[in-house]
Order: sequence, then structure tokens, then C-alpha cells
Amino acid sequence: MGQLEKNVSWISLFIALAPMLGFMGTVIGMIQAFDKIEAAGDMQPSLVAGGIKVALLTTVFGLVVAIILQVFYNYIIAKIDSIVNDMEDASISLMDILVKNKK
Repeated sequence: MGQLEKNVSWISLFIALAPMLGFMGTVIGMIQAFDKIEAAGDMQPSLVAGGIKVALLTTVFGLVVAIILQVFYNYIIAKIDSIVNDMEDASISLMDILVKNKK
């Protein structure tokens, strides 16, 4: 089981990192929006629209990546559990056969 789950931890790492990177993009987009307001000295929707767009897009992409990876991760874990259960059943059957033949 350990060999089957050896590299699965990388997927869970990216599941955790994707939303964080998206939120970092949100902060960067908001900083850009406020920089434009500061530079213009005036609050106009067209000034901040680009920064807010960056903020929202990065958040969406981070969440989409995390959701897709989570589904993939759950599928892999379910497959590993199925393989492990099959291995356990086979080893129990083998032990039963060995015990019957010993008598």
C-alpha cells in the first residue's frame, strides 16, 4: 500500500497550493487596481476594472485546478483502496488454502 501511495502526496500538495496561488493573484490584482486609483487620483470604474479582472480570474483558475485535482485524487485513492482490498482478499484465500492443505 505504501508503494501505491508513494507519489500521491504530490497531488494533495497541488490541491492545497492551487487556491493559495489563486488568492495571491487576487491580492496582486487588487494592488494593481489600487495603484491605478492612486496614480490617477480619481476613482473611475475603468481604472480598476483590469486589476479586479486579474483578481477574479486568478481566483477562479486556482479553484478550478484544485477542484479537478481533488476529483482526480479521490479517484486514485479509491483505486488504491480497491487494489489493497483485492490483495487482502487474495492473501486471506491463500492462507485458507495453506491451512486446509496442512491438515
